[in-house]
Amino acid sequence: LLNASTSSATRVPPLHLPLEVFLLSNQQLAMMLLSKFLLVAFIAVDAIHAFSSIGTNCGHKSTKILYASSLASPLRATSNECNDESPPTTTSSSSQTRRTWLQKSASTLLLGSTATFATIQPASAAPSNRPVTDASSGELPELPPEAVRSYLQYRFSLQLAADYYLFDLQNMVSDTDEFGAVSDLVASKGARGGQGGASRIEREYVNPMRIVGLSMPPEYADDIRDCQFAFEKAMSKLTKATNGIRRDLPVEIDPSAVPKAQAAWEEGRVAFNSFFALLNSVTGLKDELTLMPPAGPNQMKEYGRNIRRYNEFMKKTKLCQNRGGPTLSAAWGQLMVSGYLQDSCGVEPLEGYFFQ
Repeated sequence: LLNASTSSATRVPPLHLPLEVFLLSNQQLAMMLLSKFLLVAFIAVDAIHAFSSIGTNCGHKSTKILYASSLASPLRATSNECNDESPPTTTSSSSQTRRTWLQKSASTLLLGSTATFATIQPASAAPSNRPVTDASSGELPELPPEAVRSYLQYRFSLQLAADYYLFDLQNMVSDTDEFGAVSDLVASKGARGGQGGASRIEREYVNPMRIVGLSMPPEYADDIRDCQFAFEKAMSKLTKATNGIRRDLPVEIDPSAVPKAQAAWEEGRVAFNSFFALLNSVTGLKDELTLMPPAGPNQMKEYGRNIRRYNEFMKKTKLCQNRGGPTLSAAWGQLMVSGYLQDSCGVEPLEGYFFQ
């Protein structure tokens, strides 16, 4: 490079060197190479001193070499087994110095590894204060098998829907910029040939309520159906209050739009709570489905469910869906270097999230 005849502007850089090297003058390049050579030489000399500390064991030819953990501060190894001919004060002091340094280094490594292990513990490892229930709990054995099956199947998703209703939808109905997203919750997606897919409200709220209600005994089915109709009526009011209002549309917003949306949300909350209270009574599992408290300063405390855990669960679920679901994510995970990349679908199990 120093004897190159071409200029730095026309010189083609090889692939194994950074581009910044060829933008330097010959004098600057020589100084840089010389400084790097001196740095390497100093490190080599320092390493030789670290590994060449030899102490005689009272006239014998045995040697001891102490491994240095840092080249910046090498340790000199001395024998701690000398007889009366060697100075006892120097030997004991140097031996004590090495022993103290090793103890401090081991303690630091141990504390660091312990802190790292505590940091990487997943949220699912948090202990649950609620007992886990199954088909033999409460009054479930007295119900028809289809009712037990439908309840155990949909109780997790219904509680997750209640979390979304309280943690997310409540804030969305108070912000006119989010009215477009609220309207999308009840809009059918993927309409083809006059037939559209179910909306999110239908998938996560109405359909589970309908399936659970149809599987219950007749004395409870009518009350569950009334709760379902009341919730659908509230969602219809919410759609009318937010219809036509979007962030990117310069339209005049009715001052009563936000109060109407909040009133519709409150009506839906009451209907969904009635459905939860009825299921808790039918199954004999008191407070298994957590009811949503009304809006207020102590709402989150009264609800008792962790919003941070909810956000983490939803974030990992969306990330898993973007990677093709658990099956495809597991296939991609086998191609990754073990121990260096996080699990593609490290989503907390629904059972662990439910019993919190």
